[in-house]
Amino acid sequence: MSTQKLNMSNQAWFWLIILSIIWGGSFFFIEICLRDLPTLTIVFFRVLLAALTLYIYLAIRRTPMPLDPKLWRDFFVMGFLNNLVPFSLIVYGQTYIESGLASILNATVPIFTVLLAHFLTRDERINSGKLVGIILGLLGVVLLMGPEALKGFSSNIIGQLSVLGGAVSYALASIFGRRFRDVPSSVTATGMLTSSAIMLMPFAFIIDRPWQYSPSPTTIAALLGLAILSTAIAYLMFFYVLQVAGATNVSLVTLLIPVSAVLLGAVILGERLQWTSFVGMGFIFFGLLAINGKLLKFTKST
Repeated sequence: MSTQKLNMSNQAWFWLIILSIIWGGSFFFIEICLRDLPTLTIVFFRVLLAALTLYIYLAIRRTPMPLDPKLWRDFFVMGFLNNLVPFSLIVYGQTYIESGLASILNATVPIFTVLLAHFLTRDERINSGKLVGIILGLLGVVLLMGPEALKGFSSNIIGQLSVLGGAVSYALASIFGRRFRDVPSSVTATGMLTSSAIMLMPFAFIIDRPWQYSPSPTTIAALLGLAILSTAIAYLMFFYVLQVAGATNVSLVTLLIPVSAVLLGAVILGERLQWTSFVGMGFIFFGLLAINGKLLKFTKST
């Protein structure tokens, strides 16, 4: 019995690490796509190709898509909060800042989730541990943005604020998404991505006119990786880890994503972050641990 629990724990950690690498890779893929394609084109094809991939998955599993208008209304809201807004803001932000820094700022999602849930829900109030986590996380953000934020809106600050805006939108989506508890996760992801593609299509075609661009094979490969690997497969893997490890443990993926993103950016793209970025990342990580409750348990045990 104990062996089975150990294997399950090892299995959960294995998939959690794989998921963090895949999601960390999304920032790397975006950086490559931006060489040849504009923001809305990248985001549109990301959600479109991911949705088509999930429809193939549902067909193989023989899982039908619901036709309930109220459910599809919720899919559109979820798609707006969890895909359209954050995907667009993060891609736009990465036109100004490195992929590694973007991934670190994106790790603030649980911090904003706890803060917003306190005001928007009745059953998720801020306690002392969560308050410590919020303070540490916000201090980390201040360190990441640095004194340049006081000098006005430089391009670097605009990029950082865009990614933080995406993190806030993800936080709102996580709160809104609680209504999908009784809907199969693969159906929710498919409906959400389909809705996002429908909403993005007119903007991408009118503003970007994607037919004008001639992306290189490397860019096309990065876009496919972003859509199929870092979106469609990542969503399926996330919900699998959620079932195996639980919501609390799966939230730790936010601690691991910047690690893989920073490594990929440094090794392949030659990006180099300043020492303040790593100090800020440390504050955010400890903030996430405090929110998760593991930091409090550690200090009590020592």
